[in-house]
Amino acid sequence: MYELTKGANVGLAALSDSVDSVVVSLGWTSPTGEGDADVSVLLLDENGKVRSDADFYFYNHPVAADGSVQLLGKTPTGNGNKDRISFDLTAVPDEIARIVVAASRYDGAHFGDLDDLLLTLADSSGEELLRFAIGDTGSVSAFIFGELYRRGGDWKLRAVGQGYDSGLAGLATDFGVDVDDDAAAEEEDLDGAAGVATQVPADHQPAPTPAPAVDRPAPPVLEAVPAPRKPHGSTAAPPQPPARPRTAKKKVTLPKVARKSLADNESWREARLFPVSALKSDRDRETRATSVLLSVMTQIPEFGRRLTAGFGAPAGRMETFTEVSLPHGDSPRRPDGVIRVERAGKLWTALVETKTNGNALKPDQVQAYMDIAARRGYEAVITLSNDVALEGSPLVDVRIDRRRKHKVALRHLSWAEVAHQAHMLIRHEGVGNAAHAWLLQELLHYLQHENSGCHGFQNMGASWVPVRKGIDDETLCQGDPRALEVVESWERLIRQVCLRLGGELGQKVLPVQRSKRGADPEARRSHLADQLCLEGRLQAELRIEDTPGVLAVTADLRTGKLRTSIEFEAPEEGYPLTRAKRLIRRLAEAPADLHIETLVEGETGGPRGTLERLRPEPADLLPRNGAPITGFRLSLFKGMGSSRGNAETGFIRSVDDAVHRFYATVVAHMDRPAPRRASSAQRAATG
Repeated sequence: MYELTKGANVGLAALSDSVDSVVVSLGWTSPTGEGDADVSVLLLDENGKVRSDADFYFYNHPVAADGSVQLLGKTPTGNGNKDRISFDLTAVPDEIARIVVAASRYDGAHFGDLDDLLLTLADSSGEELLRFAIGDTGSVSAFIFGELYRRGGDWKLRAVGQGYDSGLAGLATDFGVDVDDDAAAEEEDLDGAAGVATQVPADHQPAPTPAPAVDRPAPPVLEAVPAPRKPHGSTAAPPQPPARPRTAKKKVTLPKVARKSLADNESWREARLFPVSALKSDRDRETRATSVLLSVMTQIPEFGRRLTAGFGAPAGRMETFTEVSLPHGDSPRRPDGVIRVERAGKLWTALVETKTNGNALKPDQVQAYMDIAARRGYEAVITLSNDVALEGSPLVDVRIDRRRKHKVALRHLSWAEVAHQAHMLIRHEGVGNAAHAWLLQELLHYLQHENSGCHGFQNMGASWVPVRKGIDDETLCQGDPRALEVVESWERLIRQVCLRLGGELGQKVLPVQRSKRGADPEARRSHLADQLCLEGRLQAELRIEDTPGVLAVTADLRTGKLRTSIEFEAPEEGYPLTRAKRLIRRLAEAPADLHIETLVEGETGGPRGTLERLRPEPADLLPRNGAPITGFRLSLFKGMGSSRGNAETGFIRSVDDAVHRFYATVVAHMDRPAPRRASSAQRAATG
C-alpha cells in the first residue's frame, strides 16, 4: 500500500487500473470511545470555488444528482469510526478541477481530542491503494484530510492535513458556499395515504427553467447550508435553508398510524404483491427472494443505489436478471441473479448468490462465480444470506488469483441490511412517490413473513450448546475454538440488533468495539473468547444517536440472565436530592423492576434500588457520606432464551426483545445532557 505524507501527491492510475470509481475513507479513534466527526465534500472549479451551493455535500446533502459523490455513512472500527465516501470520477463534471475531502466536529469538540486520524483510498474492487496518517491536528473543529484533482487528464490525490478553527461553516465559506446559520425550520405533515412529506435531495427535484446566462447547477433543496445541529435534548425544530426560488417535490413516507382496515374480521387476508404461501422448498425461497429483491431495486432507484454504492457500483441505469446461464468448464453455472449498471457507456456487473432459511454459503459455488466473473471482466460477486458479515472473518474462503489483471470484489449483504435500508426509506427518509413507498412496504412484508426464509441471522451455531454446557460444569478452557465461534455469532447478533433498532428509530445505531489501539479483529475476538471462558459472560455496547450514554448488553451464561443497562453523567446544576427527584420523574413510565444505581466519585458502587422502591423515597439514592455523585446506571434484567435459534424461546429472540424493551421503556424517555468536555487530565487518564 502506498503511504503518503503531508503535502505529497500520487496519481491514481499509477496505483490501479480500476480507479474510475473509488471509495475514500476517513477514520479516527477516541480515547473515551465516544468522539465522532462528520465528513464533507466540496467540488471546486479552476478558481478554487464551488459553482453553487449544490457542490457542497455533507450530512444534510449526502448524494450528488449525477452520482459523482455519495456519502456512504459510518462503520465502527475499534474505539472509533470510519466514514466512507464513494466517488464516480467518470461522472464528475468537466469544469470541476478539485474535490476537497474534509470532516468537522460539533458541540464545541475539536480534532485534537481524536487520535489515529487516517485517510485511505480503495479502488472499485475494494482493495486499499493508499493511506495518509495524520499526526497532531491542534484545536480545530474542521479539517481537510486531502483532495482529488485533475492533472493531464488523470486524477491525483494530495495529502493536505489543514485545519480550520471556524468549523464547517468557516471551511465552506472559504470555498464560496453561501452559509446561512440563522435559517428557520419548518416541517410539513401530510395526512392520508401519501404519508409524511419531507425535504428532498436535488436529484428528485423537477428541473428548473434554464437561465440564459451561466450554466451552473441548481442549489440543493435539502438543507443545503450547514446550519448548527439541534442541541441535544432540545425540542426546537432543526434549522432549514432559506426559501429557494423553486418548489421542492415532496418525498413520501408511510403514515405513522395505519389506516383502518375495511375487512369484516381478522381472517380476511390482504392481497399481497409478493405471495409466500406457495414456497415449499429452500430452492423456491432462494429463487423468489432473489427475484423480488432485484426487481424492487430496479423500480426504486434510491433503494437500488443504497444497496450497491458501497460495492463500487456507479450511479446509472440499473437492470437485474435471474437464473442466467454462464459457461464454466463442462457444465454451465446459474447464479441466482445478475446486477448490471450502465454509466457513460460503461457497464458494471455483479453476480449474485443467494441463500435463505439460515442455509450457509457454499465455498465451491462462490469460487466458481469468482472465476467466471474474473474471466468475463465482471466487477463483483455479491453473496446474500441470513448471516451478517464481520470484519476479518469471511463467511466463505475463496481463492483469488493475484496474477489476473482484472480484480473481482467479493462482497456480502445480509437480509437484515436489506430490511434496514427499506425501513430507513419508507419510515424516515422518504422515496419519490406513494407507489414506491407501497412497493417497499410489500418487500418488507415479504422479507418479514415467517415462510420467506429472509429473517436475518437466526442461529448461534453448533458450538452454542457445548459452550453453555462447558460453562455450567466449568470445563470450558481458554483457547477452545468453540468459544471463538460463539463470540463471532454474538457479534453478528449484535450487529443485526443495531440494524433493526436503527431502522425502527431512523437513527444511527452502531456497535462499540473497545480494544487496544491497533488490535486486529481476530486478536480482539480471541481476547473476548478467553473472557467468555473465564467469566461465562458475553458483553456488547451499542451507541445510539442522541441518547445520553452507551447501551450495554450482557448475557450471563452462568445465571441465564440478560442485563441491559445505560450509564450517564449526573447534571451539574441543582442539589443532589433535586437531581435524584428529577431522575425519578423522568422514569415515570419505566418498569417498576428497573434497577437504579448511583455512581459515586472514588467508589466502585453507590446506593441502589428498584424504581418501585425509590419512587416514594428518592433520597435513598444519595450517598450517606455526602460523596459527589458522578452519574447513574439504569439496568433491566430478564431471563435469556436457552436454544440457539430464533424461536420464541430462543436466545436470539430474547436478546432482540431485551434491547428493544429497554430502549422503548427507559432510554427513549431520557434527555441527552449537554456535552461536557473532559479535562486534559481526564483525557490523559483514559488514553
